[in-house]
Amino acid sequence: MARAAATRARALPIAEPRALRLDRVIHERVRLGMLSALAVHETLTFTAIKKLLDTSDGNLSVHARKLETAGYVACDKGFAGRVPRTEYRLTTAGRRALERYLDHMEALIRTTREA
Repeated sequence: MARAAATRARALPIAEPRALRLDRVIHERVRLGMLSALAVHETLTFTAIKKLLDTSDGNLSVHARKLETAGYVACDKGFAGRVPRTEYRLTTAGRRALERYLDHMEALIRTTREA
């Protein structure tokens, strides 16, 4: 039993640096979901993302703003007739950040399975 714990303790320093490099902006359910959805759709409206992620207006607004501030998504506001319409798209920086995040998560998974 003690030997197994010692083996796990030695394995942790390998996984720990990768975990620390995870992008904290992305590492949250709503933000990761939004980036993932935008990775497979050129643009999505606020309403479409809200329905897809099953979240509230306020919650999505806060997370979308955080992604905008980081430069990961771009927001275009306009009107469809008299109805306000907000569309989001993934930026080049956002796509690169998502790819790095997924690479890190895959490395963590591999490290955990090998342990």
